[in-house]
Amino acid sequence: MSISECSGAIKEEALRLGFADCGFSKAELLPEDATRLQEWLSSGYHARMGYMAKHFEKRTDPTKLVEGARSVISVLYNYYTDKKQKDPEAPVISTYAFGRDYHLVMREKMNLLFDFIKSLHPDAEGRVFVDSAPVLDRTWAKRSGLGWIGKNSNLISRKAGSFVFIGEIILNLEFDYNQVPEGDYCGSCKLCVEACPTKAILDNRTLNSERCISYQTIENRGEISQELEGKLSNRVFGCDICQDVCPWNRKAFRHTEPDFEPLSDLLDMTANEWSHLNKDRYRELFTDSPVERAGFKKLKSNIAFLRKKA
Repeated sequence: MSISECSGAIKEEALRLGFADCGFSKAELLPEDATRLQEWLSSGYHARMGYMAKHFEKRTDPTKLVEGARSVISVLYNYYTDKKQKDPEAPVISTYAFGRDYHLVMREKMNLLFDFIKSLHPDAEGRVFVDSAPVLDRTWAKRSGLGWIGKNSNLISRKAGSFVFIGEIILNLEFDYNQVPEGDYCGSCKLCVEACPTKAILDNRTLNSERCISYQTIENRGEISQELEGKLSNRVFGCDICQDVCPWNRKAFRHTEPDFEPLSDLLDMTANEWSHLNKDRYRELFTDSPVERAGFKKLKSNIAFLRKKA
């Protein structure tokens, strides 16, 4: 089987498995991204996410992360849904957290894809990554021709919008690489910049994590800055505001993944029920959910913060 035939077969299998898109890029050092990442870190925009400064060389060069790496296969998995929480006063969680943890769902699918690759090339060796190692997901997806990085710093796909998870298989085979990266179709639009209630989106597609609602409600293990009181738009876990206003998500289509379907009990929760959330109820609603990353104590703290007056 030729490189071109193998590349086509892998992409076809990825789509059959339910991925929204699949592309290939050469595994190599990313000098421009290394410079950009260093500037971002030096500016302190990673806030308390110390792990972003670790493994810098591996993060910017996959050949140092996976021995013998020659290619990066990037895949997108759609999670968009038009389902919403019913009580307009209830604390809001990000759409990606409605269902089962995407790390689990994606890894299962990607392991199946890797098994398929091994059936074509028994000598294939590599690793599967789902937001679980120092990998610049959006950069590799962009280099693979799957989209561009928008002004809100999210990857935007012309096929599926930005409500997509990104995963990689870094391995020792060569493929047909995308030679013409996707163009930038944000144009003069600044809806995401203007819509961000905490002004976290800066110029040049830069995000100040310290002001980002997603960071504050998930990653920040300390107290949320008092400066942000009354500015979280009732978001208790994550934030979709910059995606909700993006014109490219008008074309977003509903996912077909059963594991991403929200529990009706979750969508039905009232503001009062959120205020009285206890550990047992938390476990019923969020076991194997992305919300577990925050944990019960953090979630309760976020709920309390939302009740404060600006």
